[in-house]
Amino acid sequence: MPGGQPLRDHGGGLDAACARWGGARETWLDLSTGINPVAYPIPDLPAHAWTTLPDRDAQKALTAAARDFWAVPDTADILAASGASALIARLPLIAPAGPVDIPAPTYNEHAAAFRISGRKIDPDGTTRVLVHPNNPDGRLWSSDEFSDGLTIIDESFCDVCPEASHVQTATDPNRVILKSFGKFWGLAGLRLGFAIGHPDTLTPLRDALGPWPVSGPALAIGAAALSDTEWAATTRTLLHADAIRLDALMARHGTLVGGTDLFRLYDVGDCKKMQDHLAQNNIWSRVFPYSDKWLRLGLPHPNAWNQLEKALA
Repeated sequence: MPGGQPLRDHGGGLDAACARWGGARETWLDLSTGINPVAYPIPDLPAHAWTTLPDRDAQKALTAAARDFWAVPDTADILAASGASALIARLPLIAPAGPVDIPAPTYNEHAAAFRISGRKIDPDGTTRVLVHPNNPDGRLWSSDEFSDGLTIIDESFCDVCPEASHVQTATDPNRVILKSFGKFWGLAGLRLGFAIGHPDTLTPLRDALGPWPVSGPALAIGAAALSDTEWAATTRTLLHADAIRLDALMARHGTLVGGTDLFRLYDVGDCKKMQDHLAQNNIWSRVFPYSDKWLRLGLPHPNAWNQLEKALA
């Protein structure tokens, strides 16, 4: 792109799929992301959430709800931002100088952020970034695999397996936990994410984000959703059942490599061929530039399983 970095590979891009394979957008089933297809119901919002600058009370309410939901230690700080990606782009601000270890394959925005800042990605780096569960294979990392220096743990998909969270380590100045709101709650367009860590460690991020890093509507919706533990528990049960259902559908077409209850990764032999077959049925999937075998699928909406079942029959 002129004046910037080339576009990086991500899920989504449904407009391009429609242009290539045809069909109106509303006829497509987008399984290319790991976003919950059943979003949290958006509550009614007060007018001031839209019309005034976000106030401190709303920010405090969101932070308090996040602390309770994720059982964040009292001495750890919580910084909300307009999406986990806004935090990822600024992570070089808190990392000591030198190369960074980011085990691959994984979510590519982490390496991009450090490369743009002039850092090298090197397995000998003293700063380590771990996506937990990993995207796309769902690998879970143990504390034994943390760096002796700064370790950033991206838990964007960890809300389907909260027992695996490393949030209790966030009191350590060398640990930072990232959380994404959009995936588990199915509201990716809201743009809301969190960094959790020692107050001194997060200070450069807080200073860089400025006084209003989260919109008024995101503050209100985020606080409501994080306080609704019954919805979260029910959602985990439903997502787990749907992940098992998807595995059963794909059993004749590939081998399960891994994933989470929000997305599944399959070895389908020829991923481009499978992606093309699904696209001809107006179903969009995810392939990766580093594998000619791997196909990743998110979960269909409860009303859309029939479309996938027909395509895989």
